[in-house]
Amino acid sequence: MGVREKISSLWVRFLRRASLSSDTAVEATIESVKSEVELRGTNVWVLAFAIVIASVGLNVNSTAVIIGAMLISPLMGPIIGLGLSVGILDMELFKRALKNLLLMVAISLVASTLYFFLSPLNDAQSELLARTRPTIYDVLIAFFGGLAGIVAKTRKEQSIVTISGVAIATALMPPLCTAGYGLATAQWSYFFGAFYLFFINSFFIATATFAMVRFLNFPLKSEANQKRQKRAKAMLYVFATIVMIPSVITAVIVIRESTFNTAAVKYINSIQNNEFFVDQELIKYEKEYDSDSSLIVLTFVGQNLTATQYDYLYKHLNDYSLDKTRLEIKELNGNPIDWDKQNDLWVNLIDKKDVKIREQDSVINSLRSQLAIAQGNDDELYSKLLSEMQITYESLKSISVSEMFSVDDNSQSKITSVMYVTWQKMPNEDEQEKVVRWLRLRLSKPDLEIKMLVEE
Repeated sequence: MGVREKISSLWVRFLRRASLSSDTAVEATIESVKSEVELRGTNVWVLAFAIVIASVGLNVNSTAVIIGAMLISPLMGPIIGLGLSVGILDMELFKRALKNLLLMVAISLVASTLYFFLSPLNDAQSELLARTRPTIYDVLIAFFGGLAGIVAKTRKEQSIVTISGVAIATALMPPLCTAGYGLATAQWSYFFGAFYLFFINSFFIATATFAMVRFLNFPLKSEANQKRQKRAKAMLYVFATIVMIPSVITAVIVIRESTFNTAAVKYINSIQNNEFFVDQELIKYEKEYDSDSSLIVLTFVGQNLTATQYDYLYKHLNDYSLDKTRLEIKELNGNPIDWDKQNDLWVNLIDKKDVKIREQDSVINSLRSQLAIAQGNDDELYSKLLSEMQITYESLKSISVSEMFSVDDNSQSKITSVMYVTWQKMPNEDEQEKVVRWLRLRLSKPDLEIKMLVEE
């Protein structure tokens, strides 16, 4: 079997395994969707409870509470109904689904607006802010979430886990409640941003439903409406493109802003941890993204920055691809400021210096202790060593060892041993070389530095 035949065989096996037609319950799916479109009885109460739960979750910034609201929200029913109705050209179902969806949206906006108007917590938390700037990624989540949802609903045995997961991923209730927050606080950018997110989520869930219904060849309600079907499909494509344009633009802005913020934080961290600014303290920084010219403001306290340090700060921007970013540097020393605050800053800077000095003192004291122990243990050894050498070299007077320690800029310690050999009469060079080799071998210190001296 050739390569082409193997690929063809694998493709056929994949299509057979991925087939959806054998397990599709067409009539049951249509009836199930029609029943979920309605807004009466249970759905009315569930919607009301979900609105309150989602609003509270957004207000107190609780992700778990928001997820609970998404799981019980009935908003998905009319949206899937819209997609199904266009897919099978059922105008009666379309009108009913659209009417109930608009009614659900109105109820949600009124309830959430009232809640946030009465709530004592007025600050926008991160969960609220996350629903005000929809991007193309939200479009992708809604579309593929919608595909997963309608596939699960068309199975003879519906997967509750899949449908629940789609409800969480596509997040319909939180954007509506965020829009209510925007109305309650008169923050129109929040209202329009959140409502646009709800709109694109709803539209692309419905579009995904339409696409899957046609892919599974659901029967049209009227076989005579083929032209209407083509026209509806063309309108969906055009409308989808128009809807996506703002989200693509927003996505580009969000990506650029995120890239700038990440680079700015790395740049600032590199300065805070840089020994080049040991006499200064970076006490405050600000970063502001702008599509034309972003800005970073650094505020220092301590000694005045030198020309070299200024030059370093500006050139260091290039290392983080911030070469187009404006940099402003402030030094508190020359500006009129709150002296109580200035004193606190100086205290912090002095404390920082004291900590470094204490660390170095600790290292030095530790080395001194080690040196004292080493010298005490070596006294007996050197006494014995002198006796052995005097047997061969009668003119040898004494030997002594000096242990020197040092600490570099990185707090790395080093101990160096130097042995001094004192003679009454200096031996010749050959004898000196023999003594050096013997001592290094005897002490197992091949790098031992040995100095020959003559007694005066």
